[in-house]
Amino acid sequence: MADHILAIDQGTTSSRAIIFDGAQSIVAVGQKEFAQHFPDSGWVEHDPEEIWKTVLWSIEKAMAEASLQPADIAAIGITNQRETVVVWDRESGEPIHNAIVWQDRRTAAYCDALKQRGLEPLFTEKTGLLLDPYFSGTKVNWLLDHVDGARERAAHGNLCFGTIDAFLIWRLTGGARHVTDATNASRTLLFNIEKNDWDAELLEILDVPASMLPEVHDCAADFGVVASGLPLAGTPILGVAGDQQAALIGNACFEPGMMKSTYGTGCFALLNTGSDLVRSKNRLLTTIGYRLDGATTYALEGSIFVAGAGVQWLRDKLGIIRTAAESGRLAAQADPQQHVYFVPAFVGLGAPHWDADARGAVFGLTRNFGAPEMAKAVLDSVCFQTYDLLEANKNDWHSGDADTVLRVDGGMVASDWTMQRLADILAAPVDRPVILETTALGAAWLAGYRAGVWPDAEGFSKSWHLDRRFEPQLDEETRQREIAGWQDAVSRTLTKR
Repeated sequence: MADHILAIDQGTTSSRAIIFDGAQSIVAVGQKEFAQHFPDSGWVEHDPEEIWKTVLWSIEKAMAEASLQPADIAAIGITNQRETVVVWDRESGEPIHNAIVWQDRRTAAYCDALKQRGLEPLFTEKTGLLLDPYFSGTKVNWLLDHVDGARERAAHGNLCFGTIDAFLIWRLTGGARHVTDATNASRTLLFNIEKNDWDAELLEILDVPASMLPEVHDCAADFGVVASGLPLAGTPILGVAGDQQAALIGNACFEPGMMKSTYGTGCFALLNTGSDLVRSKNRLLTTIGYRLDGATTYALEGSIFVAGAGVQWLRDKLGIIRTAAESGRLAAQADPQQHVYFVPAFVGLGAPHWDADARGAVFGLTRNFGAPEMAKAVLDSVCFQTYDLLEANKNDWHSGDADTVLRVDGGMVASDWTMQRLADILAAPVDRPVILETTALGAAWLAGYRAGVWPDAEGFSKSWHLDRRFEPQLDEETRQREIAGWQDAVSRTLTKR
């Protein structure tokens, strides 16, 4: 019986296919980067056709590396960059425009106009989200308004909307299925997370026809079968979750109070709140953590837009490192007497500030400032932003007297220096797992669980293994002084005080 699972991890900068065996170990990886397009200030786009080609290439590469046949793959799981929007023709399957990426800020003025109409409380009550360009709904509105003929085509039922998962499923199934899962739907500003359905009132406000929307399924469900002529033809797609929810699952955070933080292009911290739909008082997002067997588990989420992207900036724009792995080693050489703060508001600030107009800044420069201090400031900014999220979570949801332990994943967590610094700033233990590819692992578990070849949540939790726990070592007086300096730097950057 086939027990291998292939996870498609479609991210912001690359597409990957990762094959896991029946023991949940990685046996092969295919990965291919694709171009980032910046047509205007604050705008970010991807070519959906290029994404599709990189996904197919990655699948073929992983299968060849593992020397496996389609019959060896029990099921496919998909995880994806959330909020990124594709609109395509229902007949031809061709996108009408580039995908508008989650980082894109072009709808900031539209969001402000909706807020001025007093509509943000309504959206927050129904979706758990804030009116911010980050989310999908205003992006769909922009496409319908700015692509010639799009509104007319949508009105006649000729266009499909979807996040990247829905677009990939459409393509993989040869156009047979227009579906998504509850986690991706919950990030659109169009989905009522309490009723678990698309919301007619919000659709009317954002002027998005219901005919464009995909069906919404549980995270582990029948999403269709790969069409003939494609890699893995005949293989069922049985698991789907947005990348951050997939990481929550991959970190086995199945119990209320468990928290994970993923450090990729951005940083996203999710706290499992169980069946409690917690309304944040600290401008965190209330979202669907996962939906299994018809039961919804909710989460509180804090979103940081720039984490690993800051390290890429050091490498690609400033040229002070050659590889991302060098950042921690360079930061370790920084002068401890210099107190430099970098606020990475390249595309505004996310939680808990939600200031789309803020822009990046560096504070505390001296004549002796150099590359090590810049590297340290960039990595510190990730740790300080995580601190802000952790404090907001604590204020919104209390887990008794239990100490917080943060499970981490993503590319940045391979740096021992950064993880120790994170534990010091948080004054809390940081647990790094053996398998860092927890986003793909979460999608794989959903598919494997649904296929009946992988264990249930309890059994999967037992397979989660710790690589290293980082314990805080920084004295409290120094920690509080550094946090105060960070908070002062952020206050000077905000445009909405």
